[in-house]
Amino acid sequence: MSSILNVKLNKVIRRLVMANMVFWTGWGFVNPILAVFIVGRIQGATVATVGIAVAIYWIVRSLVRIPLGVFLDSHDGEEDDFWFLFFGTVLVSLVFFGYLMAVYPWHIFCLQAIFSLGMVIFESAMSAMFTRHIDEGRESTEWGFDSTVSGLGIGIAGGTAGLLANAFGFTATFVFGGLLSLASSTVLFFSLKTIFPSSTHRRSISNFRSLFKEEKK
Repeated sequence: MSSILNVKLNKVIRRLVMANMVFWTGWGFVNPILAVFIVGRIQGATVATVGIAVAIYWIVRSLVRIPLGVFLDSHDGEEDDFWFLFFGTVLVSLVFFGYLMAVYPWHIFCLQAIFSLGMVIFESAMSAMFTRHIDEGRESTEWGFDSTVSGLGIGIAGGTAGLLANAFGFTATFVFGGLLSLASSTVLFFSLKTIFPSSTHRRSISNFRSLFKEEKK
């Protein structure tokens, strides 16, 4: 698609755009129909339950976003950003599968808090890495390209999710969402050599662990 629009992306930005597109497509399979799922499948849930679930998501997100940004910015290099990005996608995928096991409203509330953490971890790390690798003079174009392909993924997934849920129930949509989020994690993992050409997988993991050892001292 980048060649069709005559947009040349460097290797790192291309991988990040790919991971973003897959991740947000997975998001598109779940979030557009989540309110319907809650009211229709959760015991005792009402429209008020949906409102509380939304409130929990945004309050947790707002409280965590700045402290997490400060934490990431306080560490040199970007291997910390990468691993936060990776584990953010994994956490979100677990929440998508978790919705299928929810029975009562408090299950949804807990999952929403975890979902918010996963999303804020993902977005904080993604914005840091994308900004760091973006090509000078093409900032708006590359951010716009990323937003375009992610938006197309969400749009297609949202429409497909409605059809799937109507025909086969909610299970199919949440499974697709979870699998795509995991696929985004896979794209990121296999991008290690592209993003860190001079670093091995083992050393990258070791450096990530050292972040938390430093915090404990």
